[in-house]
Amino acid sequence: MDLTPEWDDDERMEYMFSDFKENRDVNSTDWDSKMDFWTVLVVKNCRHRGTVCVSLQELNKTFKRKEKSPLGLPTVIQSMARCGKVMRESEFAANVDCGWLSWGVGLLLVKPLKWTFSTLLGGSRVPLEESFVVIELVKEKAAELLRVYRSSEFASSSILSFQELCTLSSDVCVDESTLCMALLQLQRDKQVTVFLHEGEKIVKFCQPGQDRVSPVSDVDIGIYQLQRSEKLLGERVEKLGLQADKFKEEARMLLTEGKKSKALRCLRGRKRVEMRANNLFAKLESIRAILDRISQSQTDKMVMQAYQAGVAALRLSLNDVTVERAENLVDQIQELCDTHDEVNQTLSSGVTGADEDMDELEEELKSLLDESKPDSIPDLPEVPTSILRPSGELSVTGDKLLSSQPAVPYTPVNISTQQLDEELNMLTLTD
Repeated sequence: MDLTPEWDDDERMEYMFSDFKENRDVNSTDWDSKMDFWTVLVVKNCRHRGTVCVSLQELNKTFKRKEKSPLGLPTVIQSMARCGKVMRESEFAANVDCGWLSWGVGLLLVKPLKWTFSTLLGGSRVPLEESFVVIELVKEKAAELLRVYRSSEFASSSILSFQELCTLSSDVCVDESTLCMALLQLQRDKQVTVFLHEGEKIVKFCQPGQDRVSPVSDVDIGIYQLQRSEKLLGERVEKLGLQADKFKEEARMLLTEGKKSKALRCLRGRKRVEMRANNLFAKLESIRAILDRISQSQTDKMVMQAYQAGVAALRLSLNDVTVERAENLVDQIQELCDTHDEVNQTLSSGVTGADEDMDELEEELKSLLDESKPDSIPDLPEVPTSILRPSGELSVTGDKLLSSQPAVPYTPVNISTQQLDEELNMLTLTD
């Protein structure tokens, strides 16, 4: 595992491998920086190994560098425990259910401990073999275990054995201890309950739609026994089927060798095995039919509960609603609609009358304009009607009009060429 990019920096790691100052207040920034460094590294290492538990002894081996182990790891464990990031494995298990201690699962058989939680707040030495649960990781593992169960073939069954769960969670939990820690966390979250039946460990999961797992009942025990019988009968039927096929092949081989009597004995044995298999298969079908009925009854129970909840909700929603009130509301609505129609009709008639009055006013205004018009209008000169011919000649009417106009003055221009040259020179000099 790639621990950290700083791992090859000798100067940096020499500081990180040194012990913490006894008093954090001397240099709180450096103290916190070193603590954050090792806290992140501890969690990262556990996640990489797929475990949720860690001990000081394991950390010393994992983080050994150039034959040296970090001196401040006990302080890191104490600080993480004080902040609630880790918890002693024994305390974590005992806080859930003391019945777990009777499971006989390795680390859960807690030996008497001399070191108590109060020592975390003091300067006592952390035992090397003491195992701690990383709370962040055990929650992640519990959520992953629950997801795997709900996406498996066992999701329709709320109860399964511990061994079945071990097989199911083999890709999630690296060992039995990790599985137990994840189950403990689920039990803390009220998602599973664990119990012993005839010396066998059994786990009951919370079903979808439920906030918490229900207590184990006699019905649950009966269902589990039926499922267990179904599994055993199925295995026996499969085994008898293989045995019958074996007798058949053996009879065929004996027949080819000319040993007819032995071949007949093999066939008789095959018949007996097939009869036993058929009897067991009939019993297996009966058990499956019972399980189907139980499953259907549970579904019916859920439907009945949903109906009851729906009836209760409908009753509450219609608490203040009666037929009389509904009829009264309908009558009021009808009256309001009639009133609204009358108002619209009145407004429409009012607008029509206004239009008629406007027409009368328009007629009166027109008459006033006629009265204010003068009696006589002075005559204006006639507009010439002649047009200019394309040839430039004017019509008779146009000639008369032009002859009546004053003559245009005309003065000949007498300028010599020398004068023009002088004026041009003046213009050039000016430029």
